[in-house]
Amino acid sequence: MNLPKVFRHAKILSVGNLKPVFKQLPTLLLIQPLRNETYLRSTFNWNKQPFSTYPQVFYGLKSKSCAANHNLDLSEGSDSGSKNNGQQGEGGDSGGNQNNSNSSNNADNPGNGNKGDGSGKGGDGSGDNTSPRSPFENIHRTLHILETTLQRPSIPEVYPQVLALPIARRPLFPGFYKAVVIKDPHVTAAVKELMKRGQPYVGAFLLKDEELDVDTITDIAQVYKVGVFSQITSVFPANGGHDENSLTAVLYPHRRIRINELLPPLPASASEAEIISQPVQQTSETSANKEPEPQYATSFLEDYNVSLVNVENLNDEQYNRKNQVIRAITSEIVAVFKDIATLNPLFRDQIANFSMSQSAGNVFEEPAKLADFAAAVSTGEPNELQEVLESLVIEERLQKALLVLKKELVNAQLQSKISKEVESKIAKRQREYYLMEQLKGIKKELGIESDGKDKLIEKFKEKADKLAMPDNVKKVFDEEVNKLAHLEPAASEFNVTRNYLDWLTQIPWGQSSPENYNIKHAMKVLDDDHYGLQDVKDRILEFIAVGKLRGTVEGKILCFVGPPGVGKTSIGKSIARALSRQFYRFSVGGLTDVAEIKGHRRTYVGAMPGKVVQALKKVQTENPLILIDEVDKIGRGHQGDPSSALLELLDPEQNSSFLDHYMDVPINLSKVLFVCTANVVDTIPVPLLDRMEVIHLSGYVADEKVAIASKYLVPTAKEMAGLQNTDVQLQQDAIETLIRSYCRESGVRNLKKHIDKIYRKAALKIVRDIGDEELVSEELDNVETETSEKTKTNGATTTEPRKPLNVPSNIHVGITAGNLKDYVGPPLWHSDRLYDKTPPGVVMGLAWTSMGGSALYVESTLDSILSTTSKPSLSKTGQLGDVMKESTTIAYTFAKSLMARQYPENKFFERASIHLHAPEGATPKDGPSAGITMATSLLSLALSKSLDPTIAMTGELTLTGKVLKVGGIREKTVAAKRSGVSTLIFPKANTNDWEELPENIKEGLTGVPVSDYEEVFNFVFGPISKEQAKQVWESMLASQSVESEDKKEVAEITGQL
Repeated sequence: MNLPKVFRHAKILSVGNLKPVFKQLPTLLLIQPLRNETYLRSTFNWNKQPFSTYPQVFYGLKSKSCAANHNLDLSEGSDSGSKNNGQQGEGGDSGGNQNNSNSSNNADNPGNGNKGDGSGKGGDGSGDNTSPRSPFENIHRTLHILETTLQRPSIPEVYPQVLALPIARRPLFPGFYKAVVIKDPHVTAAVKELMKRGQPYVGAFLLKDEELDVDTITDIAQVYKVGVFSQITSVFPANGGHDENSLTAVLYPHRRIRINELLPPLPASASEAEIISQPVQQTSETSANKEPEPQYATSFLEDYNVSLVNVENLNDEQYNRKNQVIRAITSEIVAVFKDIATLNPLFRDQIANFSMSQSAGNVFEEPAKLADFAAAVSTGEPNELQEVLESLVIEERLQKALLVLKKELVNAQLQSKISKEVESKIAKRQREYYLMEQLKGIKKELGIESDGKDKLIEKFKEKADKLAMPDNVKKVFDEEVNKLAHLEPAASEFNVTRNYLDWLTQIPWGQSSPENYNIKHAMKVLDDDHYGLQDVKDRILEFIAVGKLRGTVEGKILCFVGPPGVGKTSIGKSIARALSRQFYRFSVGGLTDVAEIKGHRRTYVGAMPGKVVQALKKVQTENPLILIDEVDKIGRGHQGDPSSALLELLDPEQNSSFLDHYMDVPINLSKVLFVCTANVVDTIPVPLLDRMEVIHLSGYVADEKVAIASKYLVPTAKEMAGLQNTDVQLQQDAIETLIRSYCRESGVRNLKKHIDKIYRKAALKIVRDIGDEELVSEELDNVETETSEKTKTNGATTTEPRKPLNVPSNIHVGITAGNLKDYVGPPLWHSDRLYDKTPPGVVMGLAWTSMGGSALYVESTLDSILSTTSKPSLSKTGQLGDVMKESTTIAYTFAKSLMARQYPENKFFERASIHLHAPEGATPKDGPSAGITMATSLLSLALSKSLDPTIAMTGELTLTGKVLKVGGIREKTVAAKRSGVSTLIFPKANTNDWEELPENIKEGLTGVPVSDYEEVFNFVFGPISKEQAKQVWESMLASQSVESEDKKEVAEITGQL
């Protein structure tokens, strides 16, 4: 712990029994001054025994006369006080102990006269103290003298006549030392005499002419009138003592002064050693009106041929400490100081020294001093610094100081920039020179000429030094470099080794790009690039949040699965941009060679690393985002199974040491974020799928497509067609018609193509309406001549860039639903609804495809005449897959079971030959989700009852009638809504999927979750009694008999004819 200032002037001896007390004394002194004896006794517990039993505490004061001057008795065990009867005070070591306290001080603050010829008066000692002084009083008085006498040297408040020193180039500021060189022998002698007499005070004034270098003032116009009253703290010979007539004086300015008059020295009427800076004594009213003759302490200077001036003090104007402008400028000055300190070490030291002299918060309490400091340390123009010195309004002074300091900051920045550039150039040249000299020396010793191999090896080593290669990789590198050094350039192995070292030094070992963990930034990037896809965005934000909490992000393997055109690839680019990672993409669709993933062996001609190492070389970071596209379409050939090679690449437990066949060294891929894309997961191998986190991207609904087209596709297409400044409008109804009748796929790729086509057609229409600008044959000849001349002179054909066509403002093109077919042709799609009113045996089902959802009708009808002797059968058409054929058989069996159980009198399935068909036979169909649709179709035919055309259904059916969960609820719901369905029947196990759908998709639809087919039957057919079912069978049988007889009659008549 540092002692307080008061103890810097005294030595503490062994404190004996007071050791624990004085051990904490400095801290206590900082907290509260030791002014109260009661406080001392309560703090140090000294009231239990007399102080005389303790050893001496203070001795050896720096000013030895100080104790005697104040009648202090510091002897051990002293119990008698000293009297103070107004004795004459004796000065201290350095020219006197100036005491400005008046006679109102009591005995605890005795008078202290000035050093001189004895005429100085001490205090009057009105507080006569004849009682014995306690040890506490001695300590008290000692602390007081140390504080007031040694720490606060008194400076004359009024000094009307001073020696004037002209200062060149920059003014002095109060509180900041300045060393000046004095060459004039007269001024040198005068300064020495001032120091000898103990009057080291001069006035320092800035010369107006920067080129002028004098020590005396012959004309008051030579200097600025405002200067500083300075104290000469020390002098020493200049130029190392070789010139006796010159000296260096260190000035410490105290306050601002202004020259009133330049005059020769005036004679002194009093003693030369007496200055007029003594405290002003109060006089009576009569003597107050009488002005005494001025007495100056500079009369002895008239013999030295120096400049004397009459001056007056300048005081700062009063200001409000809470002034917001002053506090704001002060804060700005402090901020600029911080900026300069980072660039200039010299400023840093000066600011540190200035800060140490200030108490906490004192910068804002003394803005004037801060302004002076700012100007004192700046290298501004002399007139600007002088303006700061002359400013007595604090706010104005701060503003001028801030201006000077801002220029200093600009200079510091420029100086730092130049310094760095120069150092960089010098270092580079020195290195090149050093290496070249070494190379010359080696060649000279070996007697060989360079063949380029040495430079190549040096280049590889330089690259390796900049990389943080692991030890095993560094070992391989050193071995390969050594091998290259011993190979002849003409050898085939030379190029192989060279290429390997090139690849080895191109991998970014230990180099990572800084990650961006800003959630708002990531959300903005994802929303700007893509509409919807909330599941994907949430997953990326979770990824960023985890990385932000952990401080690091480990590599992940994500797989986006969805139909084409929904933005799987583009969302990967957006993720890379949101994370501030480098992006690299390669496709494995149709890939059959495992070497594309793991590289070729180096022994093969033209061998090279795999795609992953190529990605690292391209992005030059260890933590890029690598997009592996079309992972579900990866192939297999005689060169191996690429999907198996991806197992190591996409396994977080193994890819930290991925081994490429070409590199043959472990490569850390654990920091890479892998994103895979696929249309379906069925064709992805199970082990590979297990290593990826699958995120399903469902297709866009019509509302989302409209929003995407309006916000993203239309502006882009318009700009690409050169119509951004024209009045071409694609109306909202046209976009909706385009989506409904031309672009039904789940994605927006086809929609983008059609919008591009629309704007291209609009561009063609505008150009035709305006007309082509044709050149006259003469102009064409001139152009050809100029072109040929350019060809001859330049040796190449060049064309001037064409300016874009200026489209008149009266041209207007509007694309609406009515004229849409003029731009994109007739509609490709019509309504999914094949039946406005469905006949018996026809039911609308729902299907999921890679293009999204669609309506799938199931039709059942009799393929032969129904009779009591006919035999049952079931035929199936519609390019049904194996699973769907099994579903058909199950539905047929369940329908027969239900009719036999509930309506035994109805013998329909015992006699009917049924044909079941799924329309659009060119489209392959498969899957179990049409089970309840087929069963309902068969029962509708058996009961001869039509269904509501606004009902659609999906669900897998078991033999016992249970309805099982299916997939693609979102896509099927979209298809149902597009087909005008109002009621959707789906498995109860898919209730969560239904509830998670956005409200805009479910709007206008009623969901009916079912777990057993009886619920489906009751909902679509309603209550049917056994008698009703019997009547239906009999009527069907009778109608079929009549129809059969009619056919026989027709046949007989035809035969007779």
